[in-house]
Amino acid sequence: MDMEELLKELSDLRGISGFEYRIADEIEKRFRMYTDDVHRDALGSVIACKKSSDPHALKLMIEAHMDEIGLMVKDIDENGFITFVNIGGVDPRILPAAEVIIHGTRDIPGIIGAKPPHLQGAEESKKSVKINDMAIDTGYSRDAIADIVSIGDSITLAQSAGVLANRRFSGKTLDDRAGIAVLLEVLRNIDFDPALELYFVAAVQEEVGLRGAKTAAYSIAPDAAIAIDVCHGVTPDNAENAFEIGSGTVISIGPNITPAFQKQLVDTAQRHNIRYALDVDGGDTGTDAWAIQVAREGVPTTLLSIPLKYMHTSVETIDIADAEATAALILEFIKDFGREEEGFCC
Repeated sequence: MDMEELLKELSDLRGISGFEYRIADEIEKRFRMYTDDVHRDALGSVIACKKSSDPHALKLMIEAHMDEIGLMVKDIDENGFITFVNIGGVDPRILPAAEVIIHGTRDIPGIIGAKPPHLQGAEESKKSVKINDMAIDTGYSRDAIADIVSIGDSITLAQSAGVLANRRFSGKTLDDRAGIAVLLEVLRNIDFDPALELYFVAAVQEEVGLRGAKTAAYSIAPDAAIAIDVCHGVTPDNAENAFEIGSGTVISIGPNITPAFQKQLVDTAQRHNIRYALDVDGGDTGTDAWAIQVAREGVPTTLLSIPLKYMHTSVETIDIADAEATAALILEFIKDFGREEEGFCC
């Protein structure tokens, strides 16, 4: 399976923070294609281990989060309209006129209605609609919908992923299903005896507090960790602190990152002619790297990011080559470890 097909399948899966069981089932199945050592922790993260023949091998944790932002049913009114709350950082501006899927006793489609401009007053038309003022229309009456949907059911955006020109890929949840695709691509290519004991972690609940990465890092107690996420891509309204998609993998620098370990990744990229850019993060990276770094006594941590446009919308867009570059860098680092790299530099 090539990266495009893998991204398509992962993007179309459903799993908002706290409700990741559907995508977790799929990731566990895919992990088991490459190793039998797979389990879920108590929080729901899926962890695969690829052993080394060296009984003293250092442990490297490679992590991306599987969860997505979304909505949850709050109430059903007398006319069958469904009100909701957000799970994670949902921008209310993208919701009016959006198509959604409600995950009740079965999946049903719905739309988030928008008040027509003809009916809006002058002041009303200038304001953004708040989530509290929105509702989902499924076409069902209250009595009919009550047999399918319950308070607390999860809701996801219905957008299906697809390919644009020049290998640009667009869809929902590429934050961070693109990172999950990288995990799977690296694991698929470990067809040799690694000098490291490798832990591949598909973490839950990043979007609501970096929770899955925190518990996984505690249980694994890795000697070092690489977190994989996305960063902002250049758009017409955002060129500062953003990266051109197609510029390769983005290697972070800053207090959340172990400097010497970060340099090892840069050296690997240069040695193997892998495209990369550097991202200066002056504090909290806002990623699972922040939680992993302070697990137990502390973990030497690095962060690799894939440039992504339109973050937290249903049309998140990446360049497939950047995901491939991220996977290539991690794979070459693993291959070089014990040959070019004698240990994790801390």
